[in-house]
Amino acid sequence: MSEQGRASAPKQLHVNLFEMNCVSHIVHGLWVHPENNRHRFNDLDYWTELAQLLEYGTFDGVFLADVIGTYDAFRGGPQTSLREGMQIPSNDPLLVIPAMAAVTRNLGFGATFSTTYEPPFAFARRMSTLDHLTKGRVGWNIVTSYLPNAARNFGHDTEVVHDHRYEIADEYLDVLYKLWEGSWDDDAVIQDRANRIYTDPDKVRYIDHVGEHFKVAGPHLCQPSRQRTPVLFQATGSPAGIEFAGRHAEVVFTGGIDTPAVRANIQAMRNKAIAHERDPAGLKFIVMAGVIVGRNDEEVSRKLDSYRRLMSVEASLAHAQAAVDLTAVPRDTLISELIERKVKGWESLVRYKPQWTAGTVLGQLEGFNRERFFVAGTPGVVADEIEKWLDVDGIDGINLRQYLSFETARDFIELVIPELRRRGRFRERYNDTETLRERLFGAGNSRLPSDHYGARYRDPAVLHQPASPLRFG
Repeated sequence: MSEQGRASAPKQLHVNLFEMNCVSHIVHGLWVHPENNRHRFNDLDYWTELAQLLEYGTFDGVFLADVIGTYDAFRGGPQTSLREGMQIPSNDPLLVIPAMAAVTRNLGFGATFSTTYEPPFAFARRMSTLDHLTKGRVGWNIVTSYLPNAARNFGHDTEVVHDHRYEIADEYLDVLYKLWEGSWDDDAVIQDRANRIYTDPDKVRYIDHVGEHFKVAGPHLCQPSRQRTPVLFQATGSPAGIEFAGRHAEVVFTGGIDTPAVRANIQAMRNKAIAHERDPAGLKFIVMAGVIVGRNDEEVSRKLDSYRRLMSVEASLAHAQAAVDLTAVPRDTLISELIERKVKGWESLVRYKPQWTAGTVLGQLEGFNRERFFVAGTPGVVADEIEKWLDVDGIDGINLRQYLSFETARDFIELVIPELRRRGRFRERYNDTETLRERLFGAGNSRLPSDHYGARYRDPAVLHQPASPLRFG
């Protein structure tokens, strides 16, 4: 290794616990495990205990997923999802953040919220409130909502077309940037008791946004918070999503079937950032990862077996919005045969390789350890694989998929983090009171960088100029 190579510090792993305010989030069926706590998701104690555990483990944060509809394509209705507790019942992710923040000092929070069905003004206020209450520890996972049931819940007969959802989202972000970045000057709040002036009226302004989808006068109701704009997360892989990420995202939740695919996805988004005149280093990339770790091979095998026995294939098919019930056909039936016969819902099968059989697909669901970012082993084995993800795949961090609450997080804290620390791959401690954006991008970086699209609205002269909307498709 060169002197330069020895001198450079190894890339450290960012870790969020992947959560959802529901019973069964990603790995379905395990809520029945006697050591699982998923049934406690309605209790505030569940969330405060979890937050304290993650803070003890110096996790970057907890990443809260969400949907605003139910999965009802499988077998023609929501019955399987309801029976399995598969993301229904589910509660609002934003409401548990203040409770978790109250019992922690450094843990970050990423919350999912959709741009498609609810207006931006009220959401801007909610996120600013959370940024105040957490002292700058919040991020927003931008989604556009894909469930047909979600569309029907908000007065639509069917889903808004995919690329059009991103056009709406682009204007949604314009409104938010104007409220978060442009409506109040940094020094608007003066708290002058002698002259009885809390806020200088000359330093707060209407935004008077009039666009294709939204009309918002402003001003923003909240005074500037530490980050103003929360850290912007986005999960994507589609051409429209990549275009959107190039303009807006700071942390991208991505993936790929192999290393070349992952690296290509990352490079595509960096290229889009450059096209939007941003520093490509202003994007971080995380993947969902499964980690099952034990003190020895026997313990690992025991955990794997116990999880696999309780896995629900039916709930997994419901989660996939499978319009064809592959459990109802012979396992040796070719996917190509079902497509050629145009069985009801055959369109949902085109995601699979035609030479696969129904048994191949079901086997993948039954053997949940076949996913791209998965490792099961002792701490050294797990750390070896994580180092490959960092150095070979080029990712920056993981959303840790849970099998059991709180065993998955506790095992990672007790067994994996010490090994990663020995290798210089994980922080020894928090930088106390840093914002979430500073944790990701370094000290002094609490605000959106100056080359980010949203930063332009800090200039009052730009606030009322027409935006340049993204167009997709």
